[in-house]
Amino acid sequence: MVEQKKETILTNKELNQIWRRWGFTHLSSMSYEKIQGHSWAYAYLPFARKHYKDDPEKKRRLLMRHSMFYNTEPQTGQLINGIVASLEEQIAMGEEVSEEMPVNIKTTLMGPLAGIGDSIIQGIIVPILLSIAMSLAAGGSVFGPIFYILAYGVVGVSISYIAFRSGYRLGVSAIDTIVGENSKRITDAFNILGVMVVGALAANTIVLKTTAHIPMGGKTASLESVLNGIFPGLLPLGMVMLGWWLVSSKQMSATKVILIMVVIITIGCLIGLF
Repeated sequence: MVEQKKETILTNKELNQIWRRWGFTHLSSMSYEKIQGHSWAYAYLPFARKHYKDDPEKKRRLLMRHSMFYNTEPQTGQLINGIVASLEEQIAMGEEVSEEMPVNIKTTLMGPLAGIGDSIIQGIIVPILLSIAMSLAAGGSVFGPIFYILAYGVVGVSISYIAFRSGYRLGVSAIDTIVGENSKRITDAFNILGVMVVGALAANTIVLKTTAHIPMGGKTASLESVLNGIFPGLLPLGMVMLGWWLVSSKQMSATKVILIMVVIITIGCLIGLF
């Protein structure tokens, strides 16, 4: 009995296969009905072949419950995949875990994990890596984009793998940290940190200066020095706030915002303002 139970436990190779399949194909087959759901079924095909090779009905139910609608942040969302893998393993071993539990776990956690993950990845890691890459590329160095591609590949994959293994190890006990007030506190903390990172990135990388002069008591003074005396970096801040307003209030795409800024800067240069 002990030997049979050991044979059903997922090996490191099989766990890595589940992690790798969803981690690298989650956006490869998209639809409005399923979003990332197709990749879940693909990730659990090896699991189905191992545990249900002699039971087509259980295999069908496994793939059906992992073909449901699913959408979350891909890297941190691997935590859910790890939890579900541990639950599916218990179901296959005949333990008292219902087949609805993995579905409920996915439905419950994909929202909170999306909030936490977006705050970490898009709000902190991506801006930091981009700021380093832009600094390297500022002088025309090709190492800027190369650094970002390699660094994001390493960081993103590492977060994905650690999240999956942590979810598998902790199982449903990880839920207490993710849902409810804990989730809100974690998300708020990362959002605040993300705003600080983006603010520092904007202040250090956006350059906008004016060449205009204004009369000052019978003489003229540089408008740039006057504005910096009021608030250092006021013009770059103004462009950042304009971009934020166009995106948040006017619901414009990033492409439209960039085009509008190009027009503003072009006109400003032609009239001698910038």
